[in-house]
Amino acid sequence: MVTENKKQAIYFLFFKSAAFLSVLILLFVLLYIFEEGVGAININFLTNMWSHRDITQGGILQAIVGTLFLAAGVSIISIPVGVCTAIHLNEYAKDNQFNRIIKLAIRNLAGVPSVIYGIFGLAFFAIFLKLGGSLISASLTLGCMTLPWIITASEEALKAVPFSFREGSYALGATKWQTIKRNVLPHSFSGMLTGSILGISRAMGETAPIIMVGATFFISGLPSSPFDKFMALPYHLFILATQHSSPYARQYALSTALVLVVLIFALNFGVFLWRYKLRKKKKW
Repeated sequence: MVTENKKQAIYFLFFKSAAFLSVLILLFVLLYIFEEGVGAININFLTNMWSHRDITQGGILQAIVGTLFLAAGVSIISIPVGVCTAIHLNEYAKDNQFNRIIKLAIRNLAGVPSVIYGIFGLAFFAIFLKLGGSLISASLTLGCMTLPWIITASEEALKAVPFSFREGSYALGATKWQTIKRNVLPHSFSGMLTGSILGISRAMGETAPIIMVGATFFISGLPSSPFDKFMALPYHLFILATQHSSPYARQYALSTALVLVVLIFALNFGVFLWRYKLRKKKKW
């Protein structure tokens, strides 16, 4: 007869094995990309303009800059809206059927395929609002896509703040907004950062939506306004891996993938350090 301790040991071994397998797969992918792609990376590859005729003579500067512009645009659009929405739903909205339906809809939107957001962005931003295929259309489209992630993560971060923080503030005569501003937001900010950076990281790696709303494989220069077309690392990688005829295309695709991974890692690592410093200042 299997005892409870043996059952616990079996379950623990199963969960530990699943976690180890997940990490192993991730490491295998990263090591493969690094081994195959690092050979083509040099200062010229990172700082030169793309050469359409001979890819070995150019770089991916336009794609890097376009990806950074896109991440900045998505951040400006989605983070303020997402955080404010989470504050309203968690702190102001009543717990009734209507608001529960809204919360359910937001969580469901997080699972909608990115290509659907691309079709929406093409129809609404590019055609209906007449923004065309541009950086602003792509930023708005990906901003809509990342909103459910940011709202959900921010709402959970707000819920994690003990209610006694609010009660103590109310007891001292503070208003609701003063309580949120001084007692709730400082302690939930690190959690909001986590959700925001997950959403932005996902947006930086998307290909399907930006194909429809402004990304292109080659432009002669850098975008000079939000209404210009742009290059982006995910789309650049996709074309090199599937459609380019150069014999060096595969290696350059893996090099582009490595640059994208490093950019996302650097962004996440920077936010991790910021969050760590904020948590050290907490005194609960």
